[in-house]
Amino acid sequence: MDEQAYRQRYKQLNSCPCVFEKAVLSNRCTCKYSQRLLIAEREAGACTLQQAQFDCQALIEVLRENAKFALKLTHIPGSLPHGKEVKVQVGGLLGLQACMDPGQVTATQVIDVQALVRMAKLRYGSLEQLPFSDIVKHILNYQHRKRRK
Repeated sequence: MDEQAYRQRYKQLNSCPCVFEKAVLSNRCTCKYSQRLLIAEREAGACTLQQAQFDCQALIEVLRENAKFALKLTHIPGSLPHGKEVKVQVGGLLGLQACMDPGQVTATQVIDVQALVRMAKLRYGSLEQLPFSDIVKHILNYQHRKRRK
């Protein structure tokens, strides 16, 4: 299957893509609304609840905006390169989890992304009020797995 056919099929099968797809597919995060899809021998992440996708989209946007300086970017023209996107997704969620529950500072996995987003909105009132200075530290310190030789 060529790339154009794959992308067309992806859009047909995945009308509600998971915002934290890279984090979920790397097995560092789970979500009760996330679903894995196999398309042409590739994995994709879908969200089964559109409201959950909206909440996650709002979170990823504020995470990217607040991590720009730490990632040495002046602006984000669209999507981030894969490595930086993984850092923002996984590191951001782990940082948010640590802020919500200080006992989770050394955690390496987020059990339910959507539950974490909802708790954060309840505690801080809005996603813009999150303690980004602490969350960005986790984004910077996150190390994704090394390539095998």
